[in-house]
Amino acid sequence: MRPVRSLWLAGPEAWLPDAEAHAARQRALCLEAGLEPLTPARMPTGEGGDEMEARKFYAGRMAQLRQADAAVINLTPFRGPSADTAAVFEAGVLAGLGKPTFAYLNVTSEIQAEYVARVDTILGATLDENRIWRDGDGCVIEDHGLPETVMLWGEARRLFVIVTQDPLRDLTGLELCLQALALYAE
Repeated sequence: MRPVRSLWLAGPEAWLPDAEAHAARQRALCLEAGLEPLTPARMPTGEGGDEMEARKFYAGRMAQLRQADAAVINLTPFRGPSADTAAVFEAGVLAGLGKPTFAYLNVTSEIQAEYVARVDTILGATLDENRIWRDGDGCVIEDHGLPETVMLWGEARRLFVIVTQDPLRDLTGLELCLQALALYAE
């Protein structure tokens, strides 16, 4: 395995109202672990944005992803039962590039640690006559007793589930991923 020096951090943090302060906490933890954090910037929002600006931002983000040696992905549910869509996309890109990924997911209760329970809580779910969970549209809900869908869960070298009162800001999972990454790199 090639040495891990730079670490991509993905998750919903860029959308927090205190995003800069939160990113500073993340950077400090990574630097303390001897890693250079690559924290994605939020694309500028508001009036004045256009497609060309978005494409330029995308190209820059893709170049940053290629520079990372490894990644920690925050899969905490964001705006629904699943992780931030950009973080999920970035996890897929990193997997395709062969970069080792570690992940964490913050939830508010043990019950919400399972994917199907979060879907049920947010969207509603029913168990059909064949004991298959379905959403309100009748679509199958993935139910393997895992904290995330198989494709996200399966790619992570380690996935930690943290029960916390502050799911969007708790960095316990990042700390655990950094510890796991140190063991992985030995």
